[in-house]
Amino acid sequence: MHAVTLSGFGGPEVMAWTEVADVPAPGPGEITIEVAAAGVNRADVMQRAGFYPPPPGTGDILGLEVSGVVAAVGTDVDEFSAGDFAVGDRVCALLAGGGYAERVNVPATQVLPVPRGVDLIAAAALPEAAATVWSNVVMTAGLRGGQRLLIHGGGSGIGTHAIQIGRALGAEVAVTAGTGYKLERCAELGATTLIDYHEQNFADVIGELGGANVILDIIGAGYLSRNVAALATGGQLTIIGLQGGATAELDLGATLFKRASIHVTNLRRRPRTGAGSKAEIVAEVRRRVWPLIEGGSVRPVVAATLPITDVARAHTELDSPRSVGKVLLTVPSIVTVPPIVTVAPTDTVPPADGRNH
Repeated sequence: MHAVTLSGFGGPEVMAWTEVADVPAPGPGEITIEVAAAGVNRADVMQRAGFYPPPPGTGDILGLEVSGVVAAVGTDVDEFSAGDFAVGDRVCALLAGGGYAERVNVPATQVLPVPRGVDLIAAAALPEAAATVWSNVVMTAGLRGGQRLLIHGGGSGIGTHAIQIGRALGAEVAVTAGTGYKLERCAELGATTLIDYHEQNFADVIGELGGANVILDIIGAGYLSRNVAALATGGQLTIIGLQGGATAELDLGATLFKRASIHVTNLRRRPRTGAGSKAEIVAEVRRRVWPLIEGGSVRPVVAATLPITDVARAHTELDSPRSVGKVLLTVPSIVTVPPIVTVAPTDTVPPADGRNH
Protein backbone atom coordinates (compact mmCIF):
# COMPACT_ATOMS: atom_id res chain seq x y z
CA MET A 1 0.00 0.00 0.00
CA HIS A 2 1.07 3.59 -0.61
CA ALA A 3 0.44 6.62 1.58
CA VAL A 4 1.76 10.12 2.16
CA THR A 5 4.44 10.01 4.85
CA LEU A 6 6.28 12.82 6.65
CA SER A 7 10.06 13.00 6.79
CA GLY A 8 9.69 15.46 9.66
CA PHE A 9 7.72 18.56 10.56
CA GLY A 10 7.92 21.54 8.25
CA GLY A 11 6.77 22.84 4.88
CA PRO A 12 5.05 20.94 2.09
CA GLU A 13 8.37 19.41 1.02
CA VAL A 14 8.35 17.03 4.03
CA MET A 15 5.52 15.00 2.45
CA ALA A 16 6.09 12.13 0.02
CA TRP A 17 3.95 9.38 -1.55
CA THR A 18 5.73 6.21 -0.43
CA GLU A 19 5.13 2.51 0.16
CA VAL A 20 3.94 1.63 3.67
CA ALA A 21 2.53 -1.40 5.46
CA ASP A 22 -1.00 -2.27 4.41
CA VAL A 23 -3.87 -1.54 6.78
CA PRO A 24 -5.00 -4.59 8.78
CA ALA A 25 -8.33 -6.29 8.23
CA PRO A 26 -11.20 -4.17 9.57
CA GLY A 27 -12.03 -4.77 13.20
CA PRO A 28 -15.51 -5.10 14.69
CA GLY A 29 -17.66 -2.20 13.59
CA GLU A 30 -15.10 -1.02 11.01
CA ILE A 31 -15.12 -0.67 7.24
CA THR A 32 -12.10 -0.67 4.92
CA ILE A 33 -12.33 1.93 2.15
CA GLU A 34 -10.31 1.88 -1.05
CA VAL A 35 -9.69 5.61 -1.36
CA ALA A 36 -10.67 7.49 -4.49
CA ALA A 37 -10.00 10.97 -3.15
CA ALA A 38 -9.03 12.71 0.08
CA GLY A 39 -9.95 16.21 1.18
CA VAL A 40 -7.20 18.65 2.19
CA ASN A 41 -7.96 20.56 5.39
CA ARG A 42 -6.21 23.28 7.39
CA ALA A 43 -5.75 20.72 10.17
CA ASP A 44 -3.57 18.67 7.79
CA VAL A 45 -1.32 21.69 7.25
CA MET A 46 -1.06 22.27 11.00
CA GLN A 47 -0.24 18.61 11.68
CA ARG A 48 2.39 18.61 8.93
CA ALA A 49 3.99 21.68 10.53
CA GLY A 50 4.04 20.01 13.97
CA PHE A 51 1.32 22.11 15.63
CA TYR A 52 -1.62 19.66 15.66
CA PRO A 53 -0.77 16.16 16.90
CA PRO A 54 -3.26 13.42 16.03
CA PRO A 55 -5.45 11.95 18.79
CA PRO A 56 -3.99 9.04 20.79
CA GLY A 57 -4.19 5.80 18.86
CA THR A 58 -4.28 7.53 15.49
CA GLY A 59 -1.29 7.13 13.16
CA ASP A 60 0.75 9.91 11.62
CA ILE A 61 -0.77 9.72 8.12
CA LEU A 62 -2.66 12.92 7.31
CA GLY A 63 -6.22 13.09 6.02
CA LEU A 64 -9.53 13.68 7.81
CA GLU A 65 -11.99 12.76 5.04
CA VAL A 66 -12.12 10.49 2.01
CA SER A 67 -14.40 9.12 -0.64
CA GLY A 68 -14.03 5.72 -2.22
CA VAL A 69 -15.36 2.20 -2.42
CA VAL A 70 -15.96 -0.29 0.39
CA ALA A 71 -13.23 -2.93 0.15
CA ALA A 72 -14.04 -4.96 3.28
CA VAL A 73 -16.61 -4.97 6.08
CA GLY A 74 -15.78 -5.98 9.63
CA THR A 75 -17.99 -7.93 11.97
CA ASP A 76 -20.93 -6.35 13.81
CA VAL A 77 -21.08 -3.40 11.43
CA ASP A 78 -24.89 -3.38 11.55
CA GLU A 79 -24.70 -2.79 15.30
CA PHE A 80 -22.43 0.21 14.88
CA SER A 81 -23.89 1.87 11.78
CA ALA A 82 -27.16 3.52 10.85
CA GLY A 83 -26.93 2.09 7.33
CA ASP A 84 -26.08 -1.11 5.52
CA PHE A 85 -22.74 -1.18 3.72
CA ALA A 86 -21.43 -3.87 1.40
CA VAL A 87 -18.25 -4.40 -0.59
CA GLY A 88 -18.36 -2.24 -3.70
CA ASP A 89 -20.56 0.51 -2.23
CA ARG A 90 -19.56 4.09 -3.00
CA VAL A 91 -19.03 5.94 0.26
CA CYS A 92 -17.39 8.91 1.91
CA ALA A 93 -16.19 9.08 5.50
CA LEU A 94 -15.05 11.26 8.36
CA LEU A 95 -11.68 10.21 9.81
CA ALA A 96 -9.44 10.97 12.75
CA GLY A 97 -6.50 10.55 10.32
CA GLY A 98 -5.09 8.25 7.66
CA GLY A 99 -6.93 9.53 4.58
CA TYR A 100 -3.86 10.30 2.44
CA ALA A 101 -3.51 6.63 1.53
CA GLU A 102 -4.75 3.93 -0.83
CA ARG A 103 -6.83 2.28 1.90
CA VAL A 104 -8.07 3.22 5.34
CA ASN A 105 -10.10 1.58 8.10
CA VAL A 106 -12.99 3.68 9.39
CA PRO A 107 -15.59 3.18 12.13
CA ALA A 108 -18.85 2.37 10.35
CA THR A 109 -20.58 5.11 12.33
CA GLN A 110 -18.46 7.65 10.42
CA VAL A 111 -19.23 6.31 6.94
CA LEU A 112 -21.84 7.86 4.66
CA PRO A 113 -23.18 6.81 1.27
CA VAL A 114 -22.18 9.12 -1.57
CA PRO A 115 -25.24 11.35 -2.07
CA ARG A 116 -27.24 10.81 -5.25
CA GLY A 117 -26.05 13.12 -8.01
CA VAL A 118 -22.58 13.70 -6.53
CA ASP A 119 -19.45 12.47 -8.27
CA LEU A 120 -17.33 9.97 -6.34
CA ILE A 121 -14.30 12.29 -6.31
CA ALA A 122 -16.27 15.41 -5.33
CA ALA A 123 -17.84 13.50 -2.43
CA ALA A 124 -14.49 13.73 -0.61
CA ALA A 125 -15.23 17.43 -0.11
CA LEU A 126 -18.27 16.71 2.06
CA PRO A 127 -17.68 14.77 5.32
CA GLU A 128 -15.46 17.17 7.28
CA ALA A 129 -17.25 20.32 6.13
CA ALA A 130 -20.73 18.89 6.62
CA ALA A 131 -19.98 17.48 10.07
CA THR A 132 -18.18 20.64 11.22
CA VAL A 133 -20.81 23.07 9.98
CA TRP A 134 -23.88 21.13 11.08
CA SER A 135 -22.53 20.28 14.54
CA ASN A 136 -21.50 23.87 15.26
CA VAL A 137 -23.96 26.07 13.41
CA VAL A 138 -27.10 23.97 13.98
CA MET A 139 -26.59 21.39 16.75
CA THR A 140 -24.64 23.78 19.00
CA ALA A 141 -25.69 27.31 18.00
CA GLY A 142 -29.23 26.47 16.87
CA LEU A 143 -29.30 28.55 13.68
CA ARG A 144 -32.80 28.90 12.24
CA GLY A 145 -34.62 30.78 9.54
CA GLY A 146 -34.73 34.56 9.81
CA GLN A 147 -31.47 34.78 11.78
CA ARG A 148 -28.15 36.24 10.61
CA LEU A 149 -25.11 33.97 10.25
CA LEU A 150 -21.59 35.46 10.00
CA ILE A 151 -18.96 33.14 8.53
CA HIS A 152 -15.28 33.97 8.73
CA GLY A 153 -13.26 32.56 5.82
CA GLY A 154 -16.25 32.35 3.51
CA GLY A 155 -14.14 31.08 0.61
CA SER A 156 -12.81 28.03 2.49
CA GLY A 157 -14.19 24.52 2.29
CA ILE A 158 -15.99 25.06 5.60
CA GLY A 159 -17.12 28.53 4.58
CA THR A 160 -18.59 27.57 1.21
CA HIS A 161 -20.54 24.74 2.83
CA ALA A 162 -21.75 26.94 5.70
CA ILE A 163 -23.06 29.57 3.28
CA GLN A 164 -25.26 27.01 1.59
CA ILE A 165 -26.49 25.51 4.86
CA GLY A 166 -27.38 28.97 6.13
CA ARG A 167 -29.31 29.77 2.98
CA ALA A 168 -31.05 26.38 2.99
CA LEU A 169 -32.25 27.04 6.55
CA GLY A 170 -33.56 30.48 5.60
CA ALA A 171 -30.89 32.54 7.36
CA GLU A 172 -29.27 35.72 6.08
CA VAL A 173 -25.59 35.01 5.45
CA ALA A 174 -22.65 37.38 5.89
CA VAL A 175 -19.05 36.43 5.14
CA THR A 176 -15.53 37.75 5.50
CA ALA A 177 -12.84 36.98 2.92
CA GLY A 178 -9.57 38.48 1.77
CA THR A 179 -10.06 38.92 -1.98
CA GLY A 180 -12.74 40.31 -4.24
CA TYR A 181 -12.76 37.07 -6.21
CA LYS A 182 -13.58 35.03 -3.11
CA LEU A 183 -16.32 37.45 -2.10
CA GLU A 184 -17.84 37.20 -5.58
CA ARG A 185 -17.92 33.41 -5.33
CA CYS A 186 -19.47 33.66 -1.85
CA ALA A 187 -22.19 35.87 -3.32
CA GLU A 188 -22.87 33.23 -6.00
CA LEU A 189 -23.37 30.71 -3.21
CA GLY A 190 -25.91 32.90 -1.46
CA ALA A 191 -24.05 35.27 0.88
CA THR A 192 -25.62 38.73 0.88
CA THR A 193 -23.26 40.69 3.13
CA LEU A 194 -19.70 40.62 1.77
CA ILE A 195 -16.87 41.94 3.95
CA ASP A 196 -13.26 42.36 2.76
CA TYR A 197 -11.35 41.95 6.02
CA HIS A 198 -8.40 43.93 4.61
CA GLU A 199 -10.54 47.04 4.15
CA GLN A 200 -13.51 46.76 6.53
CA ASN A 201 -14.07 46.16 10.22
CA PHE A 202 -16.56 43.31 10.22
CA ALA A 203 -17.83 44.23 13.70
CA ASP A 204 -18.87 47.66 12.43
CA VAL A 205 -20.54 46.26 9.32
CA ILE A 206 -22.46 43.58 11.20
CA GLY A 207 -23.26 45.94 14.06
CA GLU A 208 -24.97 48.34 11.68
CA LEU A 209 -27.19 45.47 10.53
CA GLY A 210 -28.23 44.60 14.08
CA GLY A 211 -25.64 41.97 14.93
CA ALA A 212 -25.14 38.31 14.11
CA ASN A 213 -27.17 35.60 15.83
CA VAL A 214 -24.52 33.00 15.04
CA ILE A 215 -20.84 33.48 14.20
CA LEU A 216 -18.69 30.64 12.83
CA ASP A 217 -15.07 31.59 13.49
CA ILE A 218 -11.80 30.02 12.35
CA ILE A 219 -9.49 32.78 13.69
CA GLY A 220 -9.80 32.55 17.47
CA ALA A 221 -7.94 35.04 19.66
CA GLY A 222 -7.35 37.63 16.94
CA TYR A 223 -11.08 38.10 16.38
CA LEU A 224 -12.46 37.49 19.87
CA SER A 225 -13.23 41.07 20.94
CA ARG A 226 -14.68 42.01 17.55
CA ASN A 227 -16.73 38.81 17.42
CA VAL A 228 -18.30 39.66 20.79
CA ALA A 229 -19.00 43.19 19.53
CA ALA A 230 -20.62 41.76 16.38
CA LEU A 231 -22.99 39.43 18.25
CA ALA A 232 -26.66 40.24 18.55
CA THR A 233 -28.35 39.93 21.92
CA GLY A 234 -28.47 36.24 22.79
CA GLY A 235 -25.96 35.50 20.02
CA GLN A 236 -23.85 32.36 19.74
CA LEU A 237 -20.13 32.47 18.87
CA THR A 238 -18.67 29.11 17.80
CA ILE A 239 -14.89 29.00 17.47
CA ILE A 240 -13.51 26.08 15.44
CA GLY A 241 -10.02 27.32 14.58
CA LEU A 242 -7.13 29.23 16.08
CA GLN A 243 -5.44 30.70 13.01
CA GLY A 244 -5.24 34.06 14.85
CA GLY A 245 -3.91 32.67 18.11
CA ALA A 246 -5.18 30.81 21.17
CA THR A 247 -5.01 33.41 23.94
CA ALA A 248 -7.00 36.65 24.21
CA GLU A 249 -8.68 38.79 26.85
CA LEU A 250 -12.45 38.38 27.03
CA ASP A 251 -14.67 41.28 28.06
CA LEU A 252 -17.10 39.42 30.30
CA GLY A 253 -19.14 42.56 30.79
CA ALA A 254 -19.87 42.88 27.07
CA THR A 255 -20.64 39.17 26.85
CA LEU A 256 -22.92 39.36 29.91
CA PHE A 257 -24.73 42.43 28.62
CA LYS A 258 -25.59 40.61 25.40
CA ARG A 259 -26.43 37.32 27.15
CA ALA A 260 -24.10 35.77 24.58
CA SER A 261 -22.61 32.29 24.55
CA ILE A 262 -19.14 31.29 23.35
CA HIS A 263 -18.40 27.70 22.29
CA VAL A 264 -14.91 26.45 21.43
CA THR A 265 -15.19 23.07 19.78
CA ASN A 266 -13.11 20.42 18.08
CA LEU A 267 -14.45 17.67 15.83
CA ARG A 268 -11.37 15.47 15.50
CA ARG A 269 -11.04 14.63 19.20
CA ARG A 270 -14.70 13.91 19.86
CA PRO A 271 -15.46 10.36 21.01
CA ARG A 272 -16.58 7.82 18.41
CA THR A 273 -19.94 7.11 20.06
CA GLY A 274 -22.20 8.53 22.73
CA ALA A 275 -23.53 12.01 23.42
CA GLY A 276 -21.76 14.68 21.37
CA SER A 277 -19.84 12.01 19.44
CA LYS A 278 -18.83 11.72 15.81
CA ALA A 279 -21.43 8.97 15.43
CA GLU A 280 -24.17 11.30 16.62
CA ILE A 281 -23.03 14.09 14.31
CA VAL A 282 -22.64 11.86 11.25
CA ALA A 283 -26.11 10.41 11.84
CA GLU A 284 -27.57 13.93 11.95
CA VAL A 285 -25.64 14.90 8.81
CA ARG A 286 -27.07 11.91 6.97
CA ARG A 287 -30.60 12.68 8.19
CA ARG A 288 -30.61 16.44 7.68
CA VAL A 289 -27.84 17.45 5.25
CA TRP A 290 -27.85 14.60 2.73
CA PRO A 291 -31.45 15.42 1.63
CA LEU A 292 -30.35 19.03 1.00
CA ILE A 293 -27.48 17.79 -1.16
CA GLU A 294 -29.62 15.32 -3.07
CA GLY A 295 -32.24 18.05 -3.55
CA GLY A 296 -29.65 20.40 -5.06
CA SER A 297 -29.70 23.23 -2.51
CA VAL A 298 -26.28 22.26 -1.13
CA ARG A 299 -23.40 21.02 -3.30
CA PRO A 300 -19.70 20.27 -2.77
CA VAL A 301 -17.55 23.18 -3.90
CA VAL A 302 -14.18 22.05 -5.26
CA ALA A 303 -11.35 24.55 -5.72
CA ALA A 304 -8.83 22.13 -7.24
CA THR A 305 -8.30 18.42 -7.81
CA LEU A 306 -4.72 17.17 -7.86
CA PRO A 307 -3.09 13.71 -7.90
CA ILE A 308 -1.92 12.67 -4.45
CA THR A 309 1.63 12.46 -5.77
CA ASP A 310 1.37 16.28 -6.04
CA VAL A 311 0.39 16.64 -2.38
CA ALA A 312 2.88 19.45 -1.72
CA ARG A 313 1.25 21.62 -4.36
CA ALA A 314 -2.18 20.80 -2.94
CA HIS A 315 -1.19 22.13 0.48
CA THR A 316 0.14 25.30 -1.12
CA GLU A 317 -3.11 25.69 -3.06
CA LEU A 318 -5.02 26.22 0.18
CA ASP A 319 -3.50 29.69 0.46
CA SER A 320 -4.09 30.70 -3.16
CA PRO A 321 -6.10 33.95 -3.47
CA ARG A 322 -8.33 32.19 -6.00
CA SER A 323 -8.88 28.99 -4.03
CA VAL A 324 -12.58 28.74 -3.20
CA GLY A 325 -13.89 25.52 -1.68
CA LYS A 326 -12.07 22.26 -1.05
CA VAL A 327 -8.77 21.06 -2.50
CA LEU A 328 -8.94 17.34 -3.26
CA LEU A 329 -6.28 14.66 -3.78
CA THR A 330 -7.04 11.78 -6.14
CA VAL A 331 -5.57 8.33 -5.48
CA PRO A 332 -4.41 6.32 -8.52
CA SER A 333 -5.48 2.84 -7.36
CA ILE A 334 -9.15 3.68 -7.66
CA VAL A 335 -9.03 3.76 -11.48
CA THR A 336 -10.27 0.15 -11.37
CA VAL A 337 -13.66 1.43 -10.22
CA PRO A 338 -16.15 2.21 -13.03
CA PRO A 339 -16.89 5.94 -13.30
CA ILE A 340 -20.31 7.35 -12.47
CA VAL A 341 -22.19 10.12 -14.18
CA THR A 342 -22.08 13.53 -12.54
CA VAL A 343 -25.61 14.88 -12.52
CA ALA A 344 -24.68 18.50 -11.83
CA PRO A 345 -21.44 20.54 -11.75
CA THR A 346 -19.72 20.39 -8.38
CA ASP A 347 -17.59 23.52 -8.56
CA THR A 348 -20.47 25.98 -8.54
CA VAL A 349 -23.76 26.10 -6.73
CA PRO A 350 -27.01 27.75 -7.85
CA PRO A 351 -28.56 30.27 -5.45
CA ALA A 352 -31.05 28.71 -3.07
CA ASP A 353 -33.97 30.37 -4.87
CA GLY A 354 -32.92 28.81 -8.16
CA ARG A 355 -32.40 32.10 -10.02
CA ASN A 356 -29.36 32.84 -12.16
CA HIS A 357 -27.19 35.75 -10.95
